[in-house]
Amino acid sequence: MRLAVIGTGLAVLAVAGIWLVLGQGPNEDDAAGPVDIAQGKTLYVENCASCHGAELEGQPDWRSPGPDGRLPAPPHDETGHTWHHSDRVLFDYTKLGGEALMAQQGMEFDSGMPGFGDRLTDQQIRNVLGYMRSTWPEDVKQAQAERTKADNGAN
Repeated sequence: MRLAVIGTGLAVLAVAGIWLVLGQGPNEDDAAGPVDIAQGKTLYVENCASCHGAELEGQPDWRSPGPDGRLPAPPHDETGHTWHHSDRVLFDYTKLGGEALMAQQGMEFDSGMPGFGDRLTDQQIRNVLGYMRSTWPEDVKQAQAERTKADNGAN
């Protein structure tokens, strides 16, 4: 009996870990539904690809400000810095936009990233982020999951 309980507990932990790594489990909001990667891809194409690229490749010279002083759209594949941020930061940046989120932090930042909170539901934003995560190699997914875990522990 005791081994069965321990085995069940380990199985639950393993499934939860897989969900987190694949971006298909609990996110920053416990009330969130499961991530729909297919919908996330469609929404990415409709809302994000015009700036961030159809293959998540970003704009050329994304690390250097353009003539307007703004940084070009970064890649959302493993070559960019998206995975360096926790789920919460990525969600808030997408929902509010770069300038508004930084203003909440007391910083002035001229960002080209608009907020999508008026166009996409919270779940749709989670689906887009889940799609992006689903394209990353396992080591990148794990590193981003660790950042999310650390960020959640900081609350």
